[in-house]
Amino acid sequence: MTRWIDLEGAVNARDLGGLPTSDGGRTRRGRILRADNLQGLTPGDVSLLVGELNLRHVVDLRSTAEVSLEGPGPLTEVPEVRHHHLTLFAEGGTHTDVEADSIDVDRVLPWAERVLDEELRVTGFYFGYLRDRPDAVVAALRTMALTDGASLVHCAAGKDRTGVLSALALEVAGTTREAIVEDYVATGERLELILKRLRGSATYRGDLDSRPADDHMPRARYIEQFLGVLDDRFGGPLGWLSQHGWTETDTTAMRARLRD
Repeated sequence: MTRWIDLEGAVNARDLGGLPTSDGGRTRRGRILRADNLQGLTPGDVSLLVGELNLRHVVDLRSTAEVSLEGPGPLTEVPEVRHHHLTLFAEGGTHTDVEADSIDVDRVLPWAERVLDEELRVTGFYFGYLRDRPDAVVAALRTMALTDGASLVHCAAGKDRTGVLSALALEVAGTTREAIVEDYVATGERLELILKRLRGSATYRGDLDSRPADDHMPRARYIEQFLGVLDDRFGGPLGWLSQHGWTETDTTAMRARLRD
């Protein structure tokens, strides 16, 4: 059974259910969803998500600048759905995620070049989320574990920021590493559609056009390196989380949320 959720106004939406866990089970379907940006959702999409899939919580990982420039999306008008804006970038100015009130793509956008080595560039972003906004990481995971309906976590492409939070949630739930990597790289199946959609926005077009499309491919070694460093330095993602306020109660809640 496919984990993809077919929407008219988003192209990278899927369910974190159906993945194997280390104890021989499967993660539960219909509990935690992940997606790309949601501004283009149609009335039919909203009906599917809220009515059929019982969506009640949206975790928006975009920067303040992205939300200001792109808009929050039609789900903000649905009273049954609670929104949790938890940017993974260090907040600074009034309108952006940097100290000045102007758009600095090195801090606001998720793909701007910083170092030459692609693997270090990508995983550097990922560790930057943990370094700059551990509070948002923990709050997002706690929201994803809430039990009053489905939760959906998203950013712009649904690839990096969403990929990291999804990997952490799956790790806490006891999903196998192989399945976590599988979920991460699945975005590559929709990459052409994702980039086409983002290029339709002035917010992202310039940066995307400055690099080949293949540079945006989510590769297994990126998330493997990220999780491997957490293993080496903290005894695993749970070790890092526990140093930032995550508790056994939180772990129990996430496992109850995602495991059969």
